[in-house]
Amino acid sequence: MKKIFLGLLIILSYILIIGFFFTNKMMFIKKKSDKEIIDRETSFGLYNQADFDALEKKHFSLPSQFGYSIKGSLIAPHDTNRYIIICHGVTVNRLNSVKYMNLFLQKGWNVVIFDHRRHGESGGKTTSYGHYEKFDLQSVVHWLKKEVGESIVLGIHGESMGAVTSLLYAGMVEDGANFYIADCPFTELEAQLLYRLKVEYKVPSLLVMPIAKPFVQLRDRYSIKGVSPLNAIANIENPVLFIHSKDDDYVPAEMSKRLYEKKKGPKKLYIAEKGAHAMSYTENREQYAEIINKFLDEIGLESSTC
Repeated sequence: MKKIFLGLLIILSYILIIGFFFTNKMMFIKKKSDKEIIDRETSFGLYNQADFDALEKKHFSLPSQFGYSIKGSLIAPHDTNRYIIICHGVTVNRLNSVKYMNLFLQKGWNVVIFDHRRHGESGGKTTSYGHYEKFDLQSVVHWLKKEVGESIVLGIHGESMGAVTSLLYAGMVEDGANFYIADCPFTELEAQLLYRLKVEYKVPSLLVMPIAKPFVQLRDRYSIKGVSPLNAIANIENPVLFIHSKDDDYVPAEMSKRLYEKKKGPKKLYIAEKGAHAMSYTENREQYAEIINKFLDEIGLESSTC
């Protein structure tokens, strides 16, 4: 009887340790500081504090339906109805979006950059890899359309988790933009977690995922399986440009290829020759800008450089 009790205690302890450790790593993933982001982007020549400070910005704070504030900035120097919303990746914040902001400002577009939940100045206790974030993106879209008018031509650019958020928004909430640019998204959260378990921890997935999934459901009230751009992509009618670096070893480029294959209607795929995860623009700036120009031309939104 003692052995049975001890065995059950060991199993229960293992379940609790794995469940809480794994879900804590997911929900409370370590974030980069503003200084870390600025230093890195400045070292790449993609951020200039004086130039950023000189831009006229309209800061906003929107109520999330989940009980916190979404903070962001509208930068609109151009007399145009063309706007793009930039969605950053996990661990960073809207400062990481400045490089893409500058790219689109140069093309004559006005830009919104904002912080996802639990990042930057926005509230929220956990990171959900697109699940809750897709509804916050909807709030930003609705605010912008109310702010500038329904005649808006709108694009959404997302990097990594921001790309996943954009695709989930378009395929599960509303196809509310004229086009989307998805830079290095994963296909499914479960597939991405399985891949990271294999690479980082060398742990068999059968020892973790059956425990992690119910723990996430219990602690953060969403299903890992439900965070699936691969399932959402069929519902997106508007054009999508997929971007990925071929040597990305964090989210494999094959994931963007699978999403591209499943997407119906207007679409384009660019696999960058150089760069690690979320570094396609940093390492391939001219080609990145050119593929966006071609994409916009193909969907009837010829770009203009300012």
